[in-house]
Amino acid sequence: MTVSDDKAQLRATSLERRKALHGANPQAGEMACDQFLNAIGFPDDAVVSAYLPVKDEFDVLPFVEVADLFGHKIGMPVVAAKAKPLKFLQWTPESDLVTGAMGIPTPALDSPVVVPEFLLVPMMAFDDDGFRLGYGGGFYDRTLADLRKRNPDTLAVGVCFAGLKVDHVPRDEYDARLDWIVTESGAWKI
Repeated sequence: MTVSDDKAQLRATSLERRKALHGANPQAGEMACDQFLNAIGFPDDAVVSAYLPVKDEFDVLPFVEVADLFGHKIGMPVVAAKAKPLKFLQWTPESDLVTGAMGIPTPALDSPVVVPEFLLVPMMAFDDDGFRLGYGGGFYDRTLADLRKRNPDTLAVGVCFAGLKVDHVPRDEYDARLDWIVTESGAWKI
């Protein structure tokens, strides 16, 4: 089996597990936000990116509410093109949303572009080495490589259910390592 095959198999397993975890713990996002604030918090004046969860994705809206309350600029990801880094459009709680690529809600496409320094990154699975499994498009890996090239202090925090931890996430040389992992059960620096 190839790394791609291993990732696909883990992705299928993780999707089913995530669905069950989402149903069993509807307060996980709020609990994870508490863990995050106690361990990390948002850096002063940092531009923050998050995502608008769909279906049974981990709920990061409690994080976004806190970032907005503290006056941070917030960007939400938009797929610019296949095999390219994501771009981030400024979002506020009052933002009009449109349906973007893969049915993902995004701010209106004429919203200002922002460049995040602190990213809340979705995960399908993760390991203790700070590697994550995403949906398979490589968007966050390209994005993190691009942002870290421009600003080495860029921080990536993976967020998801604790039950999606695995012993080893299959990876290639282009897979980006996270700086922190946050779940409803804890937060730890990689």
